[in-house]
Amino acid sequence: MPYQTPANETERLGAVRALNLLDTAPEIAYDDIGELAAQICQCPVAYVSLMDDDRLWLKAKYGLPANFNQCPREIAFCATTVCGTEMVVAPDLLMDSRFNQIPFVTGEPHFKFYCGIPLVTEAGYALGTLCVMDFVPRQLAFEQTESLRRLSRQVLTQLELRRKLIEFDQALKELDHAHVDLVAEKARTEELLINILPVSIADELKKSGKVQPKYEPSATILFADFKGFTLLAERMEPAALIGLLDQYFTAFDEIVTRHGLEKLKTIGDAYMAVAGVPTANRRHPIETCLAALEIHAVTARMKAQREKMRLPALELRVGIHTGPVISGVVGRRKFTFDIWGDAVNTAALMEENGAPGRINVSETVAGHVKTLFELEPRGAIETKHGRRLEMFFLNRLKPEHSRDADGRMPNEKFVAECSRLLSGFPG
Repeated sequence: MPYQTPANETERLGAVRALNLLDTAPEIAYDDIGELAAQICQCPVAYVSLMDDDRLWLKAKYGLPANFNQCPREIAFCATTVCGTEMVVAPDLLMDSRFNQIPFVTGEPHFKFYCGIPLVTEAGYALGTLCVMDFVPRQLAFEQTESLRRLSRQVLTQLELRRKLIEFDQALKELDHAHVDLVAEKARTEELLINILPVSIADELKKSGKVQPKYEPSATILFADFKGFTLLAERMEPAALIGLLDQYFTAFDEIVTRHGLEKLKTIGDAYMAVAGVPTANRRHPIETCLAALEIHAVTARMKAQREKMRLPALELRVGIHTGPVISGVVGRRKFTFDIWGDAVNTAALMEENGAPGRINVSETVAGHVKTLFELEPRGAIETKHGRRLEMFFLNRLKPEHSRDADGRMPNEKFVAECSRLLSGFPG
């Protein structure tokens, strides 16, 4: 049988589906309303329905078989009711042309009376109906129809409450998702911050929003840069050049991290790291020298590999000095952890006055490590301020303190000698 549809059918169906109520279990609130409607109107049958696109589904029913939960929309009395906003009353269904061909009228159970109220939301969508029915023709009193209207408003209140609960639940889910995203973003930010700054500095920055400059009475600074880099840069493709630097600096990063140094920055082909900052420790001159030997070995190995493939190779100069520095963070949008002081300038001089493939250390560094490492005196340089700076090549660990032929890997005697030295070593 053909049936009418409301003008806003698409939107109406959307509102019905948004309730997530179709095909749900019975609920006492709706059951009570259906039973009360039957009692007030003195009708044997009552139900609360939702109109789907092709069926009438009963959320609550009174006086109908337990297995009767829906019927096709084309034979539903309520297909007419949801097309309007007013109560639909058919005192005698056999005499009403709108309904007298419906199988429930012409056959079992032979309904004779129908009264339905559309459940219309504030937005104007008829979601379903509240209905009473009888097997004999009849009329409802004014008080009964008014009571039925009040009950329909109670059904709408229940539906609106459900809609708001769904919205609230969705808002909570979105809030949970936002919280998860926020936690993930916070973790990414913290990870990025830790990649940029030392952990203790990052923690201080997160807690107070700034980092107080700190005087460090003793730190060891390592400078390194490549001989002939400028000439090589003119002959290599930029991408290949950057890839080559990345290969070197990635290896350096792993080495300095393992030895407890803090990488400060790279500028072009220059690499700078510091030990003893921001966390003070007594081993910083020793660990820096061990790191420098590893860096030297890695660079020499990569140089040999490139020469074997007839590729341009690089040689590294390394300079090391120990002295007091001031550490801190500069910048607001892009944070940079750095150190300042004469000791930094002296370390740079050690590198500038070094030799390709060699590690050049100051007299201060030599004084801290001379019992552990082989040092080669080089003489002195004079600074622009008239100071004389003695220099030494750091060649290797002393044979008695090394467990490898190249003198890079400390043995047990090295560890014991370190403990002896550090017991009276000023920080």
